[in-house]
Amino acid sequence: MRAILLSLSILLFSWFGLNSPVLSQEKSEAEASEQVEPTDSVYSHPVIVDGEELFVVRGSTALPAIERAESVAERIISVAESSQAELVNVDIRPGELGRMIYADNIMITVTTASDAEFEEMDIVVLSELQAEAIRNTILMYRTNRTDEAFAQSTFTAFAWSAVFAIYCTILLLMRKRVSRLVARIVERRFHVVQAATQDVLQAKAVSNLVKFFVRVFLDVLLFTGFYYYLSFVLHSFPNTKPIAALLIRYVTDPILELMLGLVGYLPNLITIAIIVAVTRWIIKGVRLFFENLDQGTITLKNFEPHWVWPTYNLIRLSLVLTCAVICFPYIPGSNSAAFQGLTIMVGVMVSLGSNSVISNVLAGLFVLYKRSMNVGDRIRVGEHYGDVMQIRLMDTYLKSVKNELISIPNATLVSSEVINYSSKIDGKGLLLHTTVGIGYEEPRNKVEAMLIEAAHRTNGLKKSPAPFVLVTGLADFAMNYQINAFTTRGSSLPLILSDLHKHISDVFNENGVQIMTPSYEADTPELKIAETNWDGELAGADKA
Repeated sequence: MRAILLSLSILLFSWFGLNSPVLSQEKSEAEASEQVEPTDSVYSHPVIVDGEELFVVRGSTALPAIERAESVAERIISVAESSQAELVNVDIRPGELGRMIYADNIMITVTTASDAEFEEMDIVVLSELQAEAIRNTILMYRTNRTDEAFAQSTFTAFAWSAVFAIYCTILLLMRKRVSRLVARIVERRFHVVQAATQDVLQAKAVSNLVKFFVRVFLDVLLFTGFYYYLSFVLHSFPNTKPIAALLIRYVTDPILELMLGLVGYLPNLITIAIIVAVTRWIIKGVRLFFENLDQGTITLKNFEPHWVWPTYNLIRLSLVLTCAVICFPYIPGSNSAAFQGLTIMVGVMVSLGSNSVISNVLAGLFVLYKRSMNVGDRIRVGEHYGDVMQIRLMDTYLKSVKNELISIPNATLVSSEVINYSSKIDGKGLLLHTTVGIGYEEPRNKVEAMLIEAAHRTNGLKKSPAPFVLVTGLADFAMNYQINAFTTRGSSLPLILSDLHKHISDVFNENGVQIMTPSYEADTPELKIAETNWDGELAGADKA
């Protein structure tokens, strides 16, 4: 088999020698070196043999660097395969376009003045270094392909296989036992949390989640071990060494670049850490100030108590945003087009999707600081009636008189009429009123006196200013009388109004006056009034 490969290499070498004269090789490489000026856009590519980089060659648009590097590598391999000798004759000859490097009387490459200028070295020194690299590569290529080297590579591959087998056995045992052990420990520790949260946080669910992540971590370790095992086995044999170098480069090089990049950005990360630490200290100081303001240790004139924590949250948000703006230039990759494009995309998405959110937040600030209502006030917003429980940036919470929790968006509060029953205007209180319709046959003074008497009987209505009656309309069948009385108990309006209605009905029944509200079609022989005294027993109560 080795004789066949040797014969094929000799035939290829002979064909290459007949079709590529030395002079044409020298001119093409020299032209590739001379045509490109030493600027930042110079093309270059390393010469790679058996996965090892020897030196870098230059190229141009006429002869790209990758093609020139591959041509030099093919000549080195051709010379190495042409003989099994333990010595190689490498010499340097001056040429018309530079210094030509020969190996066993075969021209390998040309070192030109522009090559030396690109490497920032003397042309003589550079050609000597390249010649030495070529000599060592040829000898190493021949050495790695001897029977002894093949036996050593096979032994190395078996050694790596044994190590990987032990590695897999350990990981598989750990995958079963360690995951169970960790799950039991987590479940035992989280039983206390489960009891404290009243079974909201299940210890079994947490342990299963931890077990899953442990197994995923071990699977990643197993896959990583297989990847590097395959790379090391391939690296043991010279023919597959380039493939191994490629596999290692796909994983190791990105990790190394990431680590080197992290080290390079370490000063910026330290700067970001300092800015974040200073911001946290400022926020802690601001929080301490507002805690004292909430406890009354510090007082501010005309500063409402319910403003304390919303104001603190606004100041904290401003400090965090300021910190983010200051840290932005120090973030790794912040100057890249991809990072800037991502930032613009996120900004557009937020602006398009948060119109209602922003409007509610701005409305919340307006509601919070305009003093139209406070926590504990009883208000009416449209059909909603109740006490203000909490005012937030997005919405306001009411507790209705039926003990219902109502969430009203702050934008609705700003755009709707809000009636505050707890707000004090002139000290008189709220003017509670209700309307009844009484027939024209009843004297007006008598009706007014009955309504005022009903107001006097109602607890919660003030005697001074005195209640008064207004005639609000002359309807088809009755006059509409409106009783008005002041009260300072705004939180009890439904109960007071209910008591007022009860006393109006009682007073009118006591005086034999029927209430015509809402309306009626014809008079009946008997007055539509209730019995003054009720025996307290319901019909059919005994059967029940």
